[in-house]
This record gives sequence, structure tokens and C-alpha cells, in this order.
Amino acid sequence: MDIRILRYFLALANTETISGAAEVLHTTQPNLSRQLSELEKEVGRPLFTRGSRKITLTEEGMFLRKRAQEIVDLLDKTEQEFSSFDEVLGGDVYIGGGESRTMRTIAKAIRRLQNDYPQIRYHLISGYAYDIMEYLDKGLLDFGVLFEPVDLTKYDHLRLPLSDTWGLLMRKDHPLAAFPNIQPEQLEQIPLLCSNQMLKENGLSGWLGYDCKKLNIIATFNLINTPALLVEEGIGCAFSFAHLINLSGDCELCFRPLSPKLTSNAFVVWKKYQVFSKAAKKFLEALQQELN
Repeated sequence: MDIRILRYFLALANTETISGAAEVLHTTQPNLSRQLSELEKEVGRPLFTRGSRKITLTEEGMFLRKRAQEIVDLLDKTEQEFSSFDEVLGGDVYIGGGESRTMRTIAKAIRRLQNDYPQIRYHLISGYAYDIMEYLDKGLLDFGVLFEPVDLTKYDHLRLPLSDTWGLLMRKDHPLAAFPNIQPEQLEQIPLLCSNQMLKENGLSGWLGYDCKKLNIIATFNLINTPALLVEEGIGCAFSFAHLINLSGDCELCFRPLSPKLTSNAFVVWKKYQVFSKAAKKFLEALQQELN
């Protein structure tokens, strides 16, 4: 597949009209239609459903959109890295991670570099562990920040100094808010929200001492900010790290740690045998200095 045609395809997927995509791409509508028809012939599947007002993607089209975006992003990242060879040390560093106070160590490493290497740009991608690992494996990220429980066998890594404490985020008027901490037997029948990683890696079952499927888990999530809105609305309580939500002032929420105490360590990881750009290598050096 020609990378140019994939860019055409993505433009149409985003604008949902031939005229809109042609305007974005600075090409003619007949040329764009011809190129996209050739793409459909090449893949041997219909990629679009052509309506009277807009064009929508078929199931095959949605699959190609995801793959095409990954290909284009990787090519753009590679071109940026090559262009940085001719610059005063600069370039782009791609870092992915979840929400945690341990990300402050990443911020401190960036601050170390900021004055001496102002031309380095940082791209921060939020996501949970499985998203971050997928992006790492495809070369779309230089570094990821992963939290226990997680399998680190296929990555080189550095442990970050802070650990995160697990607890339950709830409304202040919830019955459990009267307790200083939350124990496993208190969670029976309570509507709960839990992260996908916590469920998949059995971290929650290990703390409970029984299968977490016995809990009344009404929703799962990757990042905590939107689930916190559900908690505010009284839908349930959410398993979360401490310090992620600002609970000061008029906030209706509170946090209670789990008992026995449950903590997660955080790690900065990268692919084994990774060939770093100059900017990524300089960031890793700064991070190592910060940790030492």
C-alpha cells in the first residue's frame, strides 16, 4: 500500500466527505475518488458506505483506519528522528503512561533537560498498561510507565522511587466513608468500578483472598477521571490510586485506603535492544541521573 493513499484514506475517514477530504489534501475530488477506489480493489474489501450526506466506514474500513494510523504515525516519527540528526540536539521523545503521582519523576527528568536542550519536544500519551505495551511494541513510543501488577520480561526497565497506594474513591455520604480504611469483607454487594488492568492481572483477587468475579463490578475503566464523575453521581465506588483526584475544598468525594495495605510499584520501560534517537537517549540519561 502506498503511504500517500493511506493518508488519503485517513483524510476521508476523518472528514466523512469526498469534498472535505479533497480540500484538506489539496487535490481534486475525481483524483481522490479514483485513488480510494483503487485502494478498495487492492484490499479486496469494501471500505466505505456511501450515503447521501456523508461517507462512513465499513467494518473492514474501521480495521484499516486503525492500522493506517499506526503506519502513518510510525513513518512520521521515523522522519522526525532522521531530521534530528542535522539539528542541534533536539527531536521528539514519546512517553506513555497512566495516571499516577509517580509521573512526577518523569516531569523532573524533563526539567533537567529543558534548559540545556530546549529543542527536545515531549509527547505524553495517557493510557493503561495494555495500550502502552502495544504502542511500545509497534515502535510508536520510546518509553512507557507501567504499574504493578504487570509482566516486564520483554522490556528493559527502571523502577521509579514512589509507590502508589490503592484505595476506594467514594462520596463523602457513602456508608463506607465512616471507616478509616476498607477491608475485603466490606465490599460485598457494593457497586464497584475497577480498572481493566487490576482485573486482568488478578491484583484485586490477590488482595481479596477470593475471586474478584464475586464482587458487584458494574463498570470497568482505563483512566480514573471519567469514572470519578460516575462516583460523584452516586453510581458506585471506584478502586483507584491515592492522590489522583483533588479532594480539597468543596469536593464531594473522599478516598479510603485498602486494608491490608495494597501498593503498586511503577517502572519506566522500553523495548529490549531499542535503538534510541539522540533525544530519547538524552532523556534516559536524565532520568537515570534523577533516580540516582
